[in-house]
Amino acid sequence: MSADTLVEQADRTITTLSAEQFASEADNPSTVVIDVREADERVASGSIAHAIHVPRGRLEFCADPTHAGHDPRLRPDTRVLLYCTDGARSALAGASLGTLGYSNVAHLHGGLVAWDAARLPLVGRMPSPY
Repeated sequence: MSADTLVEQADRTITTLSAEQFASEADNPSTVVIDVREADERVASGSIAHAIHVPRGRLEFCADPTHAGHDPRLRPDTRVLLYCTDGARSALAGASLGTLGYSNVAHLHGGLVAWDAARLPLVGRMPSPY
């Protein structure tokens, strides 16, 4: 099995939203938006407003209510929206959350690449030095 196959399988297990749909849902104050990218990616390209940062490698620990590293903002009964750069890591993250009992999860199809293409705003974007 390949990594691409894992992403395709994960993508079939959760809801996939277009950039416009994601933006509309992200405005809901009861929705938790999670950026699963690494910190350096956030610094370089900015993030979606109000997104919390939970790197992909920490997600399961932060999302598990029984784990000492649980982030109380993450609850299985909450609408959770995930994104990354291109949608691969967020699909895997969504499938993993489903395994942990999160039933209302979606991710941004195409990630921030699609978000940028739709000309939607980002916060904290660093200006290019060129």
